Amino acid sequence: MARGRLVIKADRCKGCELCASVCPKKILEIDNKVLNHKGYHPIGITSEEECIGCGNCGIMCPDGVINVYRES
Repeated sequence: MARGRLVIKADRCKGCELCASVCPKKILEIDNKVLNHKGYHPIGITSEEECIGCGNCGIMCPDGVINVYRES
């Protein structure tokens, strides 16, 4: 099965959680331990090895914060 690799630009994330709502593996959640320079808690990856590279999170993000790369 293909794997995905996510690159999150945490400094631009406003923590809307739209990406987390569409993740089929439920591996995205707000990182309450981190604040970005805008004062938001950005999204974080709980288990990157479970990512299937579907791209839903990247498509859903209104700010283009997430890039998804598929690895075969």
